[in-house]
Amino acid sequence: MSEKPGVNTIPTWNGSASAGLLVRSLFGRCRIGSSSLRLQLIRGRPNRQDETVSTARPTRRPRRSRDSQPLGLGLTGSPALRNPMRPLEPLSADQVEAIHEASLTVLEEIGVEFMGDAARDAFARAGAEVNRHTGLVRMPRELVIGEVARAPSRFTLTPRNPARRMIVGEDYISFSLVAGPPSVHDALRGRRSGNLADYEDLIRLAQSFDIIHYVGNQPTAPVELPARTRHLDCYLANLTWSDKVCHCSAIGRERALDGVDMMALSRGLTREEMIGDPGVLTVISVNSPRRFDEAMSDGLMAMAEWGQPVVVTPFTLMGAMAPVSLAAALVQQNAEALAGVVLAQLVRPGTPVVYGAFTSNVDMKSGAPAFGTPENAQATLAAGQLARFYRLPYRASNACAANTVDAQAAYESQMSIWSSVMGHANLVYHGAGWMEGGLLASFEKIVLDVEMLQMMALTLKPIDTSAAELQAGLAALGEVATGGHFFGASHTLSRYETAFYEPLISDWRNHEAWEIAGGLTATQRATKVWQRALAAYEAPAMDPAVAEALAAFVAQRREALKDVDH
Repeated sequence: MSEKPGVNTIPTWNGSASAGLLVRSLFGRCRIGSSSLRLQLIRGRPNRQDETVSTARPTRRPRRSRDSQPLGLGLTGSPALRNPMRPLEPLSADQVEAIHEASLTVLEEIGVEFMGDAARDAFARAGAEVNRHTGLVRMPRELVIGEVARAPSRFTLTPRNPARRMIVGEDYISFSLVAGPPSVHDALRGRRSGNLADYEDLIRLAQSFDIIHYVGNQPTAPVELPARTRHLDCYLANLTWSDKVCHCSAIGRERALDGVDMMALSRGLTREEMIGDPGVLTVISVNSPRRFDEAMSDGLMAMAEWGQPVVVTPFTLMGAMAPVSLAAALVQQNAEALAGVVLAQLVRPGTPVVYGAFTSNVDMKSGAPAFGTPENAQATLAAGQLARFYRLPYRASNACAANTVDAQAAYESQMSIWSSVMGHANLVYHGAGWMEGGLLASFEKIVLDVEMLQMMALTLKPIDTSAAELQAGLAALGEVATGGHFFGASHTLSRYETAFYEPLISDWRNHEAWEIAGGLTATQRATKVWQRALAAYEAPAMDPAVAEALAAFVAQRREALKDVDH
């Protein structure tokens, strides 16, 4: 990485008011001489020779151009991200217990429908009451409690690059790329249907930012490809353009097992060897209220059979697919999630399972889903308590309902992110790029979300109060006179490049400097960031033999499935 040559210079001032003048000029609140002097102070360049001194401090390095710096936080090789904060808990222990008891009543007396014969058979063998005509399953509470207790509180996912290994559970937290939208948008090309070229670029962006830890199921749907086999193209793109943990689809058994097999090939393993060393996961979307479609339950059972994690996620929108009150919606969500957890344990005891939550509300005027709302935040925090009650890893989401990358998109996502983090979610789905309530993947929104996620990650970073850190601070305090400033202190000069978060898109210049630089909005700056990321992208290395094996597998399976409805 190149550095600017030359002698370093710093401004010096006489008089006790000099630091205040500098600070006010930096924030554009007063004018010192001419506007050119203000801008020179802001940019760190002296205006007059008698106001500067040459320095040769060995601890200060020349400032690098922002364009030459890597995009985003470099986290590869760093310890896994953990959340040291105490969780926010809107429910008392008695309230959690009350929701638990009400959920058991739903499972035992009201029941949950399973449309698949394989799932009904599994419950029947375990002693549940199964109505073969309606598919309604009623589970004794002892069965529910006993099976849920078998699920681990923590597990590890290993992708084809072991350095990208993810720990799920306890206080670990990971963020994913957006998943599922049928459409895609960027400011240059506008809105369009999902396609493979955009799909691959979205995977490249996920690979480019370390704060995106894993790839969810299809960041956009490549609708030009045959529905029966497009999952193969998606899996191949995930494994080729990224080396991170990725999803497989659980719409039926075949899609799930294809994903397991392809991850196994990329790691040089057999499917059997993946049982105790999982590398993919999937979301089981409950067809709320209280229904598991056959494809979902078959996909769940296939994943559990081979020891791969499932994220059981009810989609409980209050007023639409769930009761309008938060308490009743939480009971429904909890009962549906527990039903999926039980089924996974009946297939293979000890199968890794994540307690998924996606409870929000609808706009009662239009029926449209709403996200990033107070009710959504409360539900996310409360669901975290329920997951911890059962000692299960927890999934939440970064969701918004905005139609464009604007202030609404930012504040709704910020509400979602904060409640996910303070609810101690272990997996935050749709971490970057979700728009329109899940109907759109946005290139600009990916960058905006990456900015927020990076800031959140650093907010979670423990504060260093070691003896050495405090001693260095005391030395700095002793170096600077009362009423002075720390801009030129040795403590500042030795740390200024890494002392604070360096934003991707935030612009901290005053209005005049911002206008001179082009007056770009955050969204316009985000466009430039994703363009730079794709231009600088380098595909992760893959053994040619592995690439050949994956291509052969895809060709063989594409032929086998071309006429099969599955």
